[in-house]
Amino acid sequence: MLTFIPKGKRKMSKVRIKLQSVEIKKLNSVIDSIKTIASTAGIMISGPIPLPTKRLKVTTRKSPCGDGTATFDRFEMRIHKRIIDLPSNDRILHSIMRISIPRTVKIKIEMVD
Repeated sequence: MLTFIPKGKRKMSKVRIKLQSVEIKKLNSVIDSIKTIASTAGIMISGPIPLPTKRLKVTTRKSPCGDGTATFDRFEMRIHKRIIDLPSNDRILHSIMRISIPRTVKIKIEMVD
């Protein structure tokens, strides 16, 4: 048996876009392009929601042979993450998928109820 749900009572599915990158400037440029696409279409988005930055730290000894003074180099790589939620719309998703994304930015698009 099929039941009719009025348009105002329907539960809209939404799209969650997860972005992560080592370079924050390139990440912000992709987010800005997604925002402009959504604003020109008149769709309200929630985000970008910043997630905690993962810091990968590596400490190495400067002397290659092990002799000499105990001096160390400290290297750090930061991985920045953002989440954007928007209502599902085929036209908007096609235009978001056409955005040129730099290699350092990883993007994951998933449907959420």
